[in-house]
Amino acid sequence: MAVFVDTNVLVYAADPGAGEKHVRAREWLEHLAERGTGRLSYQVLQEYYVTVTRNLARPMEAAEARRDVRDLLAWDPVAIDRDVLEGAWEVQDRAGLAFWDALIVAAARAGGCEALLSEDLQDGQDLGGVVVVDPFARDPSSIP
Repeated sequence: MAVFVDTNVLVYAADPGAGEKHVRAREWLEHLAERGTGRLSYQVLQEYYVTVTRNLARPMEAAEARRDVRDLLAWDPVAIDRDVLEGAWEVQDRAGLAFWDALIVAAARAGGCEALLSEDLQDGQDLGGVVVVDPFARDPSSIP
């Protein structure tokens, strides 16, 4: 099962100061990488880069963040194109999500994902075929 990873999970995995969330996020990313089932979008990569180089208590050096982003390109990121944008508006209207969250859901759909790994939405919520999985409420083994 393809699993779309939201920005916050990547950020926690990169931030040792995040404590238990750092550990859990790394477990999830390792699980998905081992199975080749992790997906993300260029939006997620952009948000990750900005967040880890500016917003952490101990910001990451740009070169290190770029290395991370280049490594994550192997996950075949979803491009935000017209279809994804239209899909985001549909999700926004139907589910009442904020635009950026709706864009993540639409990108997950475009990437063929059945699950969205995020703590920003309600665990178990079905958003039109994409089910939200809170990585801090569930174990990676809960996903086939």
